Amino acid sequence: MSDVRKKLVLVGNGMAGVRAIEHLLKLAPDAYEITIFGSEPHPNYNRIMLSSVLAGGVDMNDIIINDLEWYRSNGIRLYTGHTVTSIDTVNRKVRTDKGVEAGYDELILATGSNPFMLPLPGADKEGVIAFRDIKDTQIMQETAKTHRKALVIGGGLLGLEAARGLLHLGMEVSVVHINEYLMERQLDEAAAVMLQKELEAQGMKFLLKKQSEAILGKKRVKGLLFADGEVAETDLIVMAVGIKPNVELARGSGIQVNRGIIVNDYMETNIPGIYAVGECAEHRGIAYGLVAPLYEQGAVLAKRLGGAHTEGYAGSVTSTKLKVSGVDVFSAGQFIEQPGSRSLRYQDEIEGVYKKLVIQEDKLIGAVLFGDTSDGAPLFSLMKNGENIKGKEKELLLGISADALGSQKGNNRLEAMAEDEIICGCNGVSKGTIAEAIQSGGCTSVGDIKACTKASASCGGCKPMVEGLLQLYAGDKAVKVKEGICGCTTLGRDEIVAEIKRMKLMTVKEVMHVLDWNNEEGCTKCRPSLNYYLGMLWPEEYVDEKESRFTNERYHANIQKDGTYSVVPRIYGGITTPADLIKIAEVAVKFDVPMVKFTGGQRLDLLGVKKEDLPKMWEELDMPSGHAYGKTLRTVKTCVGSTFCRFGTQDAIGMGIRLEKAFERLNTPSKVKLAVSGCPRNCAEATIKDFGVVAIDGGWELHIGGNGGVHVRATDLLCVVKTDDEVLEWASAFLQYYRENAVWNERTSTWVERVGLESIKQALENREERLALKERIEATLALTTDPWKQIVNEPELRKNFNPITEPETV
Repeated sequence: MSDVRKKLVLVGNGMAGVRAIEHLLKLAPDAYEITIFGSEPHPNYNRIMLSSVLAGGVDMNDIIINDLEWYRSNGIRLYTGHTVTSIDTVNRKVRTDKGVEAGYDELILATGSNPFMLPLPGADKEGVIAFRDIKDTQIMQETAKTHRKALVIGGGLLGLEAARGLLHLGMEVSVVHINEYLMERQLDEAAAVMLQKELEAQGMKFLLKKQSEAILGKKRVKGLLFADGEVAETDLIVMAVGIKPNVELARGSGIQVNRGIIVNDYMETNIPGIYAVGECAEHRGIAYGLVAPLYEQGAVLAKRLGGAHTEGYAGSVTSTKLKVSGVDVFSAGQFIEQPGSRSLRYQDEIEGVYKKLVIQEDKLIGAVLFGDTSDGAPLFSLMKNGENIKGKEKELLLGISADALGSQKGNNRLEAMAEDEIICGCNGVSKGTIAEAIQSGGCTSVGDIKACTKASASCGGCKPMVEGLLQLYAGDKAVKVKEGICGCTTLGRDEIVAEIKRMKLMTVKEVMHVLDWNNEEGCTKCRPSLNYYLGMLWPEEYVDEKESRFTNERYHANIQKDGTYSVVPRIYGGITTPADLIKIAEVAVKFDVPMVKFTGGQRLDLLGVKKEDLPKMWEELDMPSGHAYGKTLRTVKTCVGSTFCRFGTQDAIGMGIRLEKAFERLNTPSKVKLAVSGCPRNCAEATIKDFGVVAIDGGWELHIGGNGGVHVRATDLLCVVKTDDEVLEWASAFLQYYRENAVWNERTSTWVERVGLESIKQALENREERLALKERIEATLALTTDPWKQIVNEPELRKNFNPITEPETV
């Protein structure tokens, strides 16, 4: 069969081209011998989720769409890190920059697009980048370690996502935008103003109506000059002002190009046997940049190459449903009023909800939704169908009903949606594709649909709609697969903890065996969680399983991207002494530490340490571990309080040190950060910490459930107390209650929202219960030891830090 297969070459290993290959493999799995060239040194990944990688919510492995095994199992020859530099259209060959040649019968160009870089004087300086690929993301992450200020040019979606990620990395971020308001291509002014307020609350700054004139600095960027003469200082400039189709390879090969590579309805170029798909293609004068149209193009091309009937690609009506730094927005159609149109608006600034419909000749022609985007898909269906909505306008604005969509009695929104409506925006999966997978493909669970179509396989935001379609089309045949803590079990956290208690299970292996794990070795999700639950339930009897912890926790230091580690000594409350500073400096010099940095939690971080040097460094420091690497108490941040500050009302330093000494080495479901502010001015940022203490006249406010990370959350007020001892009592009770009831790896911010503030207040309101929780946490803490000292003093443990050690298991 292989002798008669045609040779198919794909230039570009991105989302659009590989999606076309996926379709083709289903339609004609044995028709082609496939070769793929990709310029980046990675397999196919989800570019849409780069902002999540930058923000730290996921890593590179989480956004891989097709791993290397997928290419091997489908017989695809993949060349990563190869850029195709020439096409011989006569002899049908392509050649790469590394000298590899490949012949083709059919050639697909999916070269994507390049970021548009403003042609400003100084744009070639170090520290001026785009935000387009993994490399750009890594540059931003590295820059944030050594520099403080960043400017993002471009107030569109990409610019705001870059800004949010840089903010999370600890940089001061300002967004420069030439227009009067943000995201003018997706939002009207009212929605944009609401978005700006939300982002400003997260710490973002904005320079609107600013035209960039020149980039200042010698070798590295130092500032940005505007046309009005003002200068903004910066250490990094990220340009996110748009993209342009990558057509240079096509142009140099005699393929017809305009803005993009010109294609017909079957994605064919002017040269036989050569096709183009994705952001590089121009169809009927339009080059699309959204994922849904690109996937539609890929499906048409796959049918064409696979010999299946297709009507061709007729273009796409687009809508945009996005989550911008945690805020949901949706827009579609002509959402700015034009002559002859009228609009309806609903605005609730307390709840942060805005809706706008634009109507012309009794038809919906545009919509903007902010904060609540649940009506986006059905509104978009009305736009595409051109349905008359006379008399239903207010109902559509305030909440769409089944009747408003013309559905029969008993039908729901999903039923009324068009078949080509995109359900999974990350992977471009339509309602019709999911329906076919259920009705013809035999999918009876969300997991089946995910495996078959990739719907809900990325960010997971569309899972409720996938579940709804499963119920709609499968009915009683739908299998509600109970999801456990991981794929190894169907048991949830509470069931596992109850069974461990009931049968007094004492080891990770025993739990997995007795509770009938699917995978007898477990996985990187369940093993660490079981290790935590066992330690929490049996603090005196349970022996911590080192092999069930992550690398950072096994080596008691944070591993860095280059394989070195960072060391953060414990500095209680952020207060140190000249003697300790001298000691840290001397150790840094002795071990040739490449970087010493102050952390956001008022600690000193020694970065770039070799693993084999860790015990020797700890020994020289003779300081406790700061536990900057574990699911433990990290830091207690303080301001100077009444000790020095003229506004301070209480001793914030003393309280911070007391809390940190009380809870250091405490294992928790996820990392925990505390802060103490000496007055309501809140200089220690106590109201975005897991447990925050704010001094007031005559007492302390106690706050819980804050998070300053990827998902920013302000704290809830737990209570107000008068004495320092009461602060410690409530802190002990809260932390132990969290330890005993949260899911492993669940931050307090997520846990508080899940269980509700009132339930926590009720659990802690009885002093007898609080004291019992305090007693349990103190019993656990009494059993802990400083890991650095333990390793320094035990030769057997020090052996683990030799250059050759046991393989990593988690």
